[in-house]
Amino acid sequence: MDRVILIKYGELTTKKGNRKFFINTLYQNIQKKLKNMPVKISRDISRMYIHFRDEDLETILANINQIFGIHTYQVAYQVETDISKIQSTCLLALDGIHGSFKVETKRSEKSFPIPSTEFSRQLGGFLLKNRSDLTVDVHHPDTTLCVEILKEYTYVYSKVYYGLGGYPVGTQPRALLMLSGGIDSPVAGYLALKRGVRLDAVYFEALPHTSLEARNKVISLSKKLCQYTDHIRLHIVPFTKIQEEIYKKCDKDYGITIMRRMMYRIMQRLAKKYKALAIVNGESIGQVASQTLTSMQVINSVTNMPVIRPVACLDKLEIIELAKKIDTYDISILPYEDCCTIFVPKHPVIHPRLEECLKNEANFDYEKLIDEIVDQVITISITAEEKIENESFDSLL
Repeated sequence: MDRVILIKYGELTTKKGNRKFFINTLYQNIQKKLKNMPVKISRDISRMYIHFRDEDLETILANINQIFGIHTYQVAYQVETDISKIQSTCLLALDGIHGSFKVETKRSEKSFPIPSTEFSRQLGGFLLKNRSDLTVDVHHPDTTLCVEILKEYTYVYSKVYYGLGGYPVGTQPRALLMLSGGIDSPVAGYLALKRGVRLDAVYFEALPHTSLEARNKVISLSKKLCQYTDHIRLHIVPFTKIQEEIYKKCDKDYGITIMRRMMYRIMQRLAKKYKALAIVNGESIGQVASQTLTSMQVINSVTNMPVIRPVACLDKLEIIELAKKIDTYDISILPYEDCCTIFVPKHPVIHPRLEECLKNEANFDYEKLIDEIVDQVITISITAEEKIENESFDSLL
């Protein structure tokens, strides 16, 4: 008797005319995730089926738990739609299970001669007859035995697992994630991936003021995010010259605001070069001086690109909880400073004025520096595995 993993789509079923595209993308993502496993994957409009070897089950389930677009999944027995075979399969499915139970039947195949409610009662009676240690409780059972009747096969299972939900990665175009070494930005990247966005990451590096350990920290965070997608291109931006100019020639209290405005200008240039349609970052309203609404408005004024802030309305404890869930927290708290934590003024302005920013920015030729910076960006391709390669962008298209 075969067992099969049933994948159920959830939110994907609301896509109507685009449903096929979303399902096909999920199918491709599952294929990539399980490419080294001897599995057989098939799909229809309402679910996906993964046939597997028993010894591979735990590994497969661990991988499924990292794929967006899955609402629920079950490890089910697959049996021919025959009453006696369904009965014996239900008995097998409850092997080792004790206490109270109920049977829920879903009869998708209407030619099956017994209505769902009646068949549930019949199966309950059969099970009680063969298992004296079981009792029926239709309101608060210890175990719910689910029976799904289709035309050719019936599926029997007693446990429902919840997937990550969201949309399959790749159902939305590319965006650029501003990935620092902190707690917030990896969580923002995870939440963007959950909405189907394909991500490149951008790290602003200020050697020698920041260290190679800080870069490696960001590479490690990118690897963690790669568990939820196939690969991430990390673009390392040499930010030292422009950051030094800011702190030499601008009002110190405006340093962070002007630095962020320069970052957004660079992000817009990179987005155009790398064909990305939005900027994603880990800004949370009011968390630091550059994340007040006034600061966001002044900083945002340098770009006309959409800026997505997935954690904007979460408090720090909620963000930390998510960081621990996706296993980035311990990396994020490693004590290696990024460019946002050096040269921090004692009293950064929390309600900056645009005219003051423009006045300060006129003190140096930032456009020339941005041209140099964009030409010197280093791109590396990162996967969840250990191998990391330096690559030009064109070779990845």
